[in-house]
Amino acid sequence: MRVIAEIPHAEFKVSILSMNNKFIIKIEQGALEQTYKIPDMDLTDGINSVFEILDEEFYKTVATRFADMRKDFKDAYYRYNY
Repeated sequence: MRVIAEIPHAEFKVSILSMNNKFIIKIEQGALEQTYKIPDMDLTDGINSVFEILDEEFYKTVATRFADMRKDFKDAYYRYNY
């Protein structure tokens, strides 16, 4: 697995990796991570197509999902410890 690009973002660490003929979009926020895999043959313009996918609407859904993930983990943690 090799890092192709790191995209600056105010809320997340966004990395694009390449492995086994797939682009992997890895988005991190604190201890949480979301990963998306796209076969490179599904993209017409290679890495540039990946950049096009990462628009503001996509990042909004990522932020919402991180909030849900954080809540789910917090709820599970408190059920376990209390």
